[in-house]
Amino acid sequence: TDAVALVEEIQKGEPLITASCKEHVIHLVRRLQEKLGGKEDHKFYLFKVLRAHILPLTNVAFNKSGSRFITGSYDRTCKVWDTASGEELRTLEGHGNVVYAIAFNNPYGDKIATGSFDKTCKLWSMETGKCYHTFRGHSAEIVCLSFNLQSTLVATGSMDTTAKLWDIEKGEEIVTLSGHSAEIIALSFNTTGDRIITGSFDHTVAVWDVGTGRMLHTLIGHRGEISSAQFNWDCSLIVTGSMDKTCMLWNAITGTHIATLTGHSDEILDVCFDYAGQRIATASADGSARVYNAETKKCIAKLEGHGGEISKICFNPKGNRVLTASSDKTARLWDAATGDCLQILEGHTDEIFSCAFNYKGDIIITGN
Repeated sequence: TDAVALVEEIQKGEPLITASCKEHVIHLVRRLQEKLGGKEDHKFYLFKVLRAHILPLTNVAFNKSGSRFITGSYDRTCKVWDTASGEELRTLEGHGNVVYAIAFNNPYGDKIATGSFDKTCKLWSMETGKCYHTFRGHSAEIVCLSFNLQSTLVATGSMDTTAKLWDIEKGEEIVTLSGHSAEIIALSFNTTGDRIITGSFDHTVAVWDVGTGRMLHTLIGHRGEISSAQFNWDCSLIVTGSMDKTCMLWNAITGTHIATLTGHSDEILDVCFDYAGQRIATASADGSARVYNAETKKCIAKLEGHGGEISKICFNPKGNRVLTASSDKTARLWDAATGDCLQILEGHTDEIFSCAFNYKGDIIITGN
């Protein structure tokens, strides 16, 4: 794209870009083009093995820069780690049962939320390990949680069929999202923070208004339990994956069904958009993953080679690589455009259930 023409186009609809800062914006666009266009043959090598907990891990997550990561465990704790040194910085203790769902409040990364089978969610200081709040109110295990991007709310999803929104500052429940008839196992805010979606074992996904807690749409069409659900970056689309072997694309504004992405021969366990919302990746129990074009709905690439089910899939921030984690004890790195396997990440002795990139895309974390 011609950077000057692009910025002039943006300027027409964006009063914040005044004549005085136009040159700077052009410079930034060109830098972004360089970054996206840069040839990359980054090879990952095994950097550290951390025997993190005595009992099995449940989840792993990075802060935005990748300087810190957290692990949740059946040992009822969440641990905070320094990525570069591999040093354990602190242990967050206080839950009475498995710490299952964990998250940083990215992009800030100064807070951590932990959701537990003890039916509570706790909010912690990343720096000190102090527990700010314990959120009580669910009547069954908390299995998923998420911060909004504005870092004002944390949402929790539970086996009690409800999701709850909590105020981070006040430490209070704002609203309960009731309407599902079975467990909620996935939830996701959109980037503007005015909508949240919940995916349930009742085969539906619900779209909620964050301000009022009102259910706006029920996305009906799947014939099996929902495994994952996500908004794209500009909040226009929702993708859902299901145990019915399909992935569906929905209009996020109207709640209407746009397309069904088929091809997998077994349950879809994870789905995601790339950061630009142009591609969708699906991971399946059939041992393969697929990349689809979000606009044409066509399958661009089939990622084949794993010897077991793939439970987790993600794009690198640049969008040209896909990372998969499998029960075959390996993670694989793929070319998102061609489906070529670029690297097999070996070393784990059991199934890998979690994987993530840092924001620069030069560090990978896998949990087993």
